[in-house]
Amino acid sequence: MSALEPLAYDHAGTALTGLVARCAGMPRAAIVLYPTIVNANDAMERRADMLARAGFLVMIADFYGEPCPDFAAGQALAGALRADPAFYRARLAAAIAALREYAPGLPMIALGYCMGGGAALEMARDGQDLVAAISFHGLLATPLPAQSGAVSARLLVLHGDADPMVPREQVAAFMAEMDPAGANWHLHAYSGVRHGFTDPGSDLRDLDAVAYDASADRQSWAAAMAFLDEVLG
Repeated sequence: MSALEPLAYDHAGTALTGLVARCAGMPRAAIVLYPTIVNANDAMERRADMLARAGFLVMIADFYGEPCPDFAAGQALAGALRADPAFYRARLAAAIAALREYAPGLPMIALGYCMGGGAALEMARDGQDLVAAISFHGLLATPLPAQSGAVSARLLVLHGDADPMVPREQVAAFMAEMDPAGANWHLHAYSGVRHGFTDPGSDLRDLDAVAYDASADRQSWAAAMAFLDEVLG
């Protein structure tokens, strides 16, 4: 794995540090990679490297601007950050602005895992200038539903059907929200698959809601790569 380059940016007086993975040659597009609730970790750095090897310029966004040593700390930090939905969206948008300034002219994509998957969809709902937003086992509920005609990004949602954090009624509500928003959306649901299915480390956590699924991991990655080929041509 190649070294990641820090990229300083800020939001509302909080100093933030993105981590940039460069590809060889001219990037196909720029990707803001929104991480899980524990912020940048080994799993997210591995995904950034995979995306860079696929030809993208990638920046792992920084949710908090401070260390997040474990899941419990992440829950507290995320709860405080998301308490004000408009503030939370502005924090997410700051990452897009930072990467756009760093790599002007490239098509912009939001992609994320778990909390970060929900973050990518929040940026699509917010009407950010994105060609695509991709959610891996992300949260689908939102306190700020998309307005009519607001979503211009093409959407790919990769979802575990047995995810107790995102039950079927939330999936149905998401679809019902996206249609009047004008979204071009795609949903892949994997039967029997729980939250966190792309991370082998999920099986090391004492949480019934999460579990790694190698097949869903492979299928969802292949689906995302095919989707990006379709979007970018």
